[in-house]
Amino acid sequence: MQKSFMRIPYTGPLPAPRIVPRNANTPLGAVAALADFLGAAPPPGGASTVILSGAGISVASGLADYRGANGTYTQNKTYRPIYFHEFVQSHEARKRYWARSFLGWPNLHNARPNAAHLAVGRLGEMGLVSSVVTQNVDSFHPAAHPALPTLELHGYLRSLVCLTCGTQQPRSAFQASLEALNPAWAAFLARALASGALATEDPAERRAKGMKTNPDGDVDLPDAPYSTFRYPACAACAADTPARIATDADGGWTPRSSAGVLKPAVVMFGESISPSVKAAAEHAVDTAARVLVLGSSLATYSAWRLARRARARGLPVGIVNLGGVRGEADFFADERAGGGVRVEMRLDELLPRLVDHLHLLHPHAGVAGVAGVAGVDRGGGSRDACVDSVRPAQ
Repeated sequence: MQKSFMRIPYTGPLPAPRIVPRNANTPLGAVAALADFLGAAPPPGGASTVILSGAGISVASGLADYRGANGTYTQNKTYRPIYFHEFVQSHEARKRYWARSFLGWPNLHNARPNAAHLAVGRLGEMGLVSSVVTQNVDSFHPAAHPALPTLELHGYLRSLVCLTCGTQQPRSAFQASLEALNPAWAAFLARALASGALATEDPAERRAKGMKTNPDGDVDLPDAPYSTFRYPACAACAADTPARIATDADGGWTPRSSAGVLKPAVVMFGESISPSVKAAAEHAVDTAARVLVLGSSLATYSAWRLARRARARGLPVGIVNLGGVRGEADFFADERAGGGVRVEMRLDELLPRLVDHLHLLHPHAGVAGVAGVAGVDRGGGSRDACVDSVRPAQ
């Protein structure tokens, strides 16, 4: 039986990166190495590069990652994400999850794709990248380059899904419902936003203000009264099967219900990826000429397995990530035969340089250099570059 893709974090030590080729330890060398990697002659059929991206590509947008220098696993050794079975089985676990998500949503909602996401789109316009498979749930890829196909391997936070009827609803509308059901929490959030406590991404500043910020819009308040938090039931279930929905006087879901639990439309830790998404991810790798990993330590099995699948098929694998990567020694065991590349640099600085370099080499490709694009913030992202609504990849 073929093993299912699951979002399970790898907890073992990660090796120190070994730069490949050796001269890719400078910006110029890294750009040249990546240009050679992307520009290698494709096999018959016109296959191109597939990008596999992780949380590291969104750090410059102001979002937390897992294993970077300021990542959750680095700064918060006791961090443990909620697992799928806990969310499904426990009303108290859902209270805790939604309270923390309620506090973290404004920062995630206001964040925008950064120069690295836009550069990926430019590489697609140049015909060097055919699609993106992302582990991220922030929707930045489809927002930054809607013409370049994106498969969201772990789902997306922009929507919720009912565990009973499967109906989806926008996260922004759900946030308004949470605010109405939890006026004391809403007042606290307003004060936190006004004080700037949720604006800083510096872990020391956040701790000084009594908060811990984790990936995927999760804000931890030690000793907070999570048991007081309320969340609504699925409106579709309430309308179609009212006998199965029991709420309090204000519409908050109660344990007397037998339906109507809403969950973020993400693949939680311990949850299996849907067969259709799994098949699409495998197809993307199987039809690619090479795979380029951006901003991922491949610490989740679902992502690591895709990179390993590419290597098993003899495809060159490139990796740009700050810090070690799970099993990376195996990807570059024979660097001369494999044609891979390993770089350790910031993506929001490196990828725009790469696009500018490729544009100089191919001036008739019809692509403007990313460094000169108006509205792009190399460090903090661009609001102008993001569309207001995005759809899941089909």
